[in-house]
Amino acid sequence: QLQLVESGGGLVQSGGSLRLSCVASRVPLDWYAVGWFRQAPGMERERVSCISSNDTGDGDTDYADSVKGRFTIVRDNAKNTVYLQMSSLKPEDTAIYYCAATLQTRDYYCSAYMEYNYDTWGQGTQVTVSS
Repeated sequence: QLQLVESGGGLVQSGGSLRLSCVASRVPLDWYAVGWFRQAPGMERERVSCISSNDTGDGDTDYADSVKGRFTIVRDNAKNTVYLQMSSLKPEDTAIYYCAATLQTRDYYCSAYMEYNYDTWGQGTQVTVSS
């Protein structure tokens, strides 16, 4: 059974950068579409970015408008890891960040998967951006 562990969160000043890691165990993560989500206090959880499987998909990516041009999602299959590289961070990026995965059985764009499609979640990592 797939397990996910996030890391890399922390406190950073506005304009700074962080790289979040989502490490999978027990199963090849490349069988799965992977999404990064975030939830700020008092707000609903939102999808920040996603990446489809290179195995059953074409590895396409998608980003929320609020992070386009600042965040990059990439896979490292050798490390069974998906990264979220975040730069030009803003105070409004402050949230708990979660990675999640859904087994990808068809060549869908990752954006086709809704939050409820993701059935494996990590524990989350806190990102705090100070002004």
